Formats: sequence, structure tokens, C-alpha cells
Amino acid sequence: MQEWREENLLQIIEEGEADRVEFKANLSGSAPERIREAICAFANDLPNHGKEKPGLIFIGVNDDKTIPGLSVTDELLMQLADMKTDGNIVPPPSLTVQKRVLQGKEVAIVTVQPSDSPPVKYKGTIRIRIGPRRGIATTQDERILNEKRRSGEHPFDLLPVPVADISDLNLAYFEHEYLPQAFSAEVLDANDRSLHEQLAATKMIDAADRPTPTVLGILILGKNPQNFLYGAYVQFLRINGVEYTDEIIDSAEIRGAIPNLLHRLDDKLFAHNRVAVDITSGPVEKRTALYPMEAVRQITRNAIMHRTYEGTNAPVRVYWFRDRIEVLNSGGPYGEATTENFGLPGITSYRNPNLAEAMKTLRHVQRFGVGIPIARRLLKEAGHPDLEFEANGTYVRATIKAV
Repeated sequence: MQEWREENLLQIIEEGEADRVEFKANLSGSAPERIREAICAFANDLPNHGKEKPGLIFIGVNDDKTIPGLSVTDELLMQLADMKTDGNIVPPPSLTVQKRVLQGKEVAIVTVQPSDSPPVKYKGTIRIRIGPRRGIATTQDERILNEKRRSGEHPFDLLPVPVADISDLNLAYFEHEYLPQAFSAEVLDANDRSLHEQLAATKMIDAADRPTPTVLGILILGKNPQNFLYGAYVQFLRINGVEYTDEIIDSAEIRGAIPNLLHRLDDKLFAHNRVAVDITSGPVEKRTALYPMEAVRQITRNAIMHRTYEGTNAPVRVYWFRDRIEVLNSGGPYGEATTENFGLPGITSYRNPNLAEAMKTLRHVQRFGVGIPIARRLLKEAGHPDLEFEANGTYVRATIKAV
């Protein structure tokens, strides 16, 4: 992270709001929404400043460049940091938050790095910066952002799949299901984009003039994704015992594009999550499932989102024993996550940021970075032992234990 000297920050403030600088006096009123819009715009970096000149949002500075003073509490810093993972900005932006003292007064500064995977959207709208003004991207702006994505380094989930073509994608699902959830009604009503431009803007193909499906496109829209990504399925086993060698009483290879795969996996999990009915301990019957279903769903979705799809034919494995459920996915900890801190609160990095965006768009995840904490809370409330993780350089295993 670049460490700004006080004189440099004061000089930036003196130059006023610009295409990489935003001022907010505080977090009252509509300021949080405007800050999220600015984060989205800075992440898109339409002027192409690059990582040497990130976007800066000053909270505690007036539009007239004066610094009135602000109490920068831990709560305020947390509120700003949560804008990264609350699911409104996708894919999740790279940002840092810090408190600084300028002219003897406290100021909060949000530093936003350009995205490796533009375009970035806020609530279904691609925001850009035009001088000191925020705006909504035009079709030409989107083309520029798509070109930036093609020319830069990007994660595996945006690589084109050369052996696939657009006929391998379910375009009806894209037009009628995915697109209305990916963009706001305002944008769709004013839409003058071709189908190829829409697919490019959502990163399902490499570019409008090069309609080769990306890994993301194959995973979300593919008619037969496993023809191209051999390990992109879930292997489910129900084992009548506590050892891998015990009798298998149910098995399934759950395939298809991720939206359908998740629904089929949920059906399988619900079918095995037997509910016990107690009619003797009170005046109202009590129904208790073997496991809190939402906890299991959070862990399986987490595995599908964060697994590596590169260089492996191994599926996500969901093994249901008498005394536990094990969920194992290929690829060890990534980014900030390590074998030592894996599963700890606040440690979140995205191997597949655009897949995370798509799963958020389809409401398979509600916000980023909270799946494991939610699962832990639900398991604790239901009386289960804590969630356990085993992580190394090649895989992560989550173990959910029975009561």
C-alpha cells in the first residue's frame, strides 16, 4: 500500500475533486451511496491512471477543500471497509481504509485500486469518473473497459476457452434470467447494446468482436461445462459409516452449469438431511434436522466459488458420513488466506472474483466474506461442534460434525 506523506495529501486536496479524487464531509445522508459509486468508478479507472495513481476518497473534507474535522472511529472505518464485501459492488474491489491526521484534524481515506476485471458494477450499473463527476458508462465506455480487461493480466475465470464457441452457451438463459439480474432496470430500458456487447459487458465472452466464451461464460451459461472444464462438477457420496471404506448408500456426479448444479446439489442435501419429529417433550411437535441446512449450503457454495478450475480434473467432493459432512475443494488457500489463518474472520481473497460476482448476481451468495461466519453461527446455535478446516497447498477440507 502506498504511504502518502501529509504534504502530498494536502496537495491533492488543494487541487480539488478530480477523476481520481472525491471529498465527503461525513457519512450522513446519501454519502454512503455516493462513496460506493465513487469506489465503483475508481475501480473501473476509465482514464487509465493505473495502479500508480489509485482513486482516493477523503471523508472529513468539504467540497470547498476545507477540513472541518471528523471523529474517525473504529466503527466508521469498519463501515467504510464493509463497502468492499457487502455485495453491492461486483466484482469485489481492492481497497484500503485508514485514518490520517491532516492539519491536526482526523480524516478517513479510502484508497481504491483499478480492477483487473472491469467493468465493475454498483447495483447493476457501471459507474465511471468523468473529471470530478460520476457518470454511467455508455456503450463506448464499456468497449474501452472491455479492451482494458483483454489487454491486462486477469484471473483464470476470465481467460477465453479457445475450443468453445458461442453456440456452447445457453443464450436464452442469459437474456431472460441472468441479464435482468446483472443490470438495473434503468440500464436495460436504455439499452442499445447488441447481444455480443451484452455478453462482453458481463464477461461471458472475450469481446464483442471476438465472441469466444470465457471460463466464466462456460461455468455460468455453458450447455455442457464439463466438456471444457473437466473437474467443474460435484461428487456426492452418502457413506453408511465413519470411514471412507464403509458402504456407500448413495452417490451422484452433479453436473451442469453452476446455477443448475447448485439447485441439484441442494436437492440432494435436503433429501439426506433427515428431520426428526419430537411429539412427546412438549405441547407442540418439534422438528429437528440432522444439520442446519443453511450452514451446509454456505460451505458447499464457498467451495464451488473458491476452488481452482485451472490445471485439475478433480471435482468438489461432498462426503456425508454418519458423524460428519466433509466438503473438499481443489486449490489451497489463496491471496491473504494462508494455511495458518484460513477460516478466520476478515480473511477473504478471491481466486475467482468474476465467478463470485456472477454467483452474487444470481443471489446464490448474499454478500462476500460472510459464508464461513454464518455457517459457524448456525452450527453453534444448533449445538454442533465448531466448523473445522484442513488447508494445504493443494486443497481445503471443511468438516461439519454432527451433534
